[in-house]
Amino acid sequence: MKSFHRWGGLLLAAALTITATPATAAPKAWALTWSDEFDGGAGQGPDPTKWTNDVGGDGWGNNELQYYTGGSRNAALDGSGNLKITARKENPGGSCWYGTCRYSSARLITQGKFEQASGRFEARMKLPKGQGLWPAFWMLGADYDTAGWPDCGEIDIMENVGNEPNTVYGTLHGPGYFNENGPGGSANAARPLSEDFHVYAVEWSGEKITWFLDDQAYLTLTPDNIPPGKRWVFDHPFFLLLNLAVGGDWPGDPDSATSFPQALTVDYVRVYE
Repeated sequence: MKSFHRWGGLLLAAALTITATPATAAPKAWALTWSDEFDGGAGQGPDPTKWTNDVGGDGWGNNELQYYTGGSRNAALDGSGNLKITARKENPGGSCWYGTCRYSSARLITQGKFEQASGRFEARMKLPKGQGLWPAFWMLGADYDTAGWPDCGEIDIMENVGNEPNTVYGTLHGPGYFNENGPGGSANAARPLSEDFHVYAVEWSGEKITWFLDDQAYLTLTPDNIPPGKRWVFDHPFFLLLNLAVGGDWPGDPDSATSFPQALTVDYVRVYE
């Protein structure tokens, strides 16, 4: 999510037939280490002991159009056990890289509050729909502030672009293998991902990371999948990110058929070891 992903020669694709998935109990052989079930009153913001709002409209490395706001304007509980990250067509009052902002949304991070190396990282979510929308659930190395990107490492657990409503992408980024050179893959659901809740997950153990859509594995990456001589940097703690971008180099701008507001609805985020 940090930068534009143009899927190239390292893309490994898998087609799955997936339907809606109910909320599940803890996977066998995994112990819960951190979670947010998003229980609370409607309009309440995310738990500040777990999440921080990233704020700004500088394009976030991808020429994105939204201004990420603080507070609960664009990220709030719905009172039914879900978090809604809502993209709106509006000027939220901030300045964007292209001038007066045209969209608002939210980006939540656990940096400085929760990080973990290895384990199972999952979220049950219903995605937004429409050209130009770009929801993501992902991780960055906890040394992001000192090592910088991409040396800190990035694990994209779930990305979707609105013009591919049935497709979920997973990828890795690191030093010497980022953007179009980041190894990754995709899975296709039977119906648009905006119609049902699905569970998006990775299981990360040592030098192996496997991606899942509704507990069906569709991609596994190891050091053998990165360019020769490049460092495997997935050997230290990472923090979590949830966001809904509007526009950007990969999805392109919204068009006249894209309706607003649109929401990324998150039932839970859970981490196991």
